Amino acid sequence: MKTISENTCFDGTQGVYSHASTACDGDMTFGLFLPAEAKEEKVPLLWFLSGLTCTHENAMTKAAAQGWAAEHGIALVFPDTSPRGEGVADHDDFDLGQGAGFYVNATQDPWAKHYKMWDYIADELPALLAEKFAIDPERQGITGHSMGGHGALTLAMTLPGRYRSVSAFSPISNPIDSDWGRKQFTAYLGEDESTWAKHDASKLMLEKGFDGPILIDTGTKDQFIDLLRPETLADAISKRRQQATFRLQPGYDHSYFFVSTFIEDHIAFHAEALWS
Repeated sequence: MKTISENTCFDGTQGVYSHASTACDGDMTFGLFLPAEAKEEKVPLLWFLSGLTCTHENAMTKAAAQGWAAEHGIALVFPDTSPRGEGVADHDDFDLGQGAGFYVNATQDPWAKHYKMWDYIADELPALLAEKFAIDPERQGITGHSMGGHGALTLAMTLPGRYRSVSAFSPISNPIDSDWGRKQFTAYLGEDESTWAKHDASKLMLEKGFDGPILIDTGTKDQFIDLLRPETLADAISKRRQQATFRLQPGYDHSYFFVSTFIEDHIAFHAEALWS
């Protein structure tokens, strides 16, 4: 593992690191904020999965999360959204290829060699963090924005017992019925739609649900709300009678101005679960 940078931040450390990834067959970069408490003991970890076109840096610099995490003594990890580099398949469209890994394991060429983002987030990076940093693997929560909200919800419902809490900002809630999903799933997973449902938060909610609290925020002025399909997830939550807080925030759009406005609520929500 290589240290790219480390900066003092709210009496803790905001670092950026790279490492050779077996899952993605190449170098991957992530940001990690460690609060001051990590100098003395292992601390809980909150994952922030970012959306389309983002790197590890977007949420790290725009979400205004570190101060609230420091207040609660929680670490934050900001993974990249896809493999990158020379030889990694890409596409001219912004919503496919590098920056658009969709948190799945691709099975189709030319994506299958590198695009194993599910394995990277579910297995490889957690193991690295627990080995190299003062992280308590028994106390994890997960959140994300847009494509990252999709990833957070699907990982949480598919890995029971892994995360104590899950939240999402403007998640892609029903990708198998949206152009933000059908396009990518066809490319990464193939034409067999029976393989897609395990990556759809609305379908997983009906089938599995989540054994813990859920918080979801979406802006009513989100310019992509028709692609996000929040109503489908809200309906699934209602039908399952899942413990959840689902909020439509009046006037807010899809930007990090929206995320930074409500990040305090989300970190406090996770802190309650992680420190209980």
